[in-house]
Amino acid sequence: MENISELGLWEQLFQYFQNNGFYVLSQFLRHFLMSFYGVVFAMIIAIPLGFYIAHNPKGSQWIIAIANTIQTVPQLALLSILMLVLGLGTNLVVLTVFLYSLLPIIRNTYTGVSSLDLGLIDVGKGMGMTRWQLIFKVEFPLALPVIMGGIRNAFITGIGISTIGTFVGAGGLGDILTRGVNASDGTSIILAGVIPIALMAMATDWLLSFIETKMDPSRDKA
Repeated sequence: MENISELGLWEQLFQYFQNNGFYVLSQFLRHFLMSFYGVVFAMIIAIPLGFYIAHNPKGSQWIIAIANTIQTVPQLALLSILMLVLGLGTNLVVLTVFLYSLLPIIRNTYTGVSSLDLGLIDVGKGMGMTRWQLIFKVEFPLALPVIMGGIRNAFITGIGISTIGTFVGAGGLGDILTRGVNASDGTSIILAGVIPIALMAMATDWLLSFIETKMDPSRDKA
């Protein structure tokens, strides 16, 4: 049998996937779920908070400043700080993704809502809409493209953050990258980690873009 070191790069990569396909798939799913949960939890907090500061702009600078401060902390440093409280594991990575996802979602939600045409809001009020009806039937649909931009940014960032989860025992595709870096001839192993990460980021961004297009109210006018 030909030694793996004597094979070409792409032959080595194919052989690695062939021999470790289930392992790569399991780490892919783990990586995606850490990113997904972190961003979804951030959406639950950040979107309502963005609407709140858009309607109450006095506190907007403080809230965005706090989220911006979190964003400036290096990822490994934040992981190290949170590790003192949560210990090692996937929950630590999910919380880190959550914290880094707050700023883009809050900022885009605030920008999307605060930049709406006030005339449209007045029309809704003239039709007798309640505050909640204005939010769900007017403000949210019109601000959605901007909000989705923040969510897409948060997902891409979250996928990158989840890569360093390997340093805190969380697993994910970062484990494969680490193995490749530590191997004497690990270029193919590194590619086996990089390619799924890139595909995950592109597929997620495409899917969110597709959802954004489908939910864009301006499509109905075309």
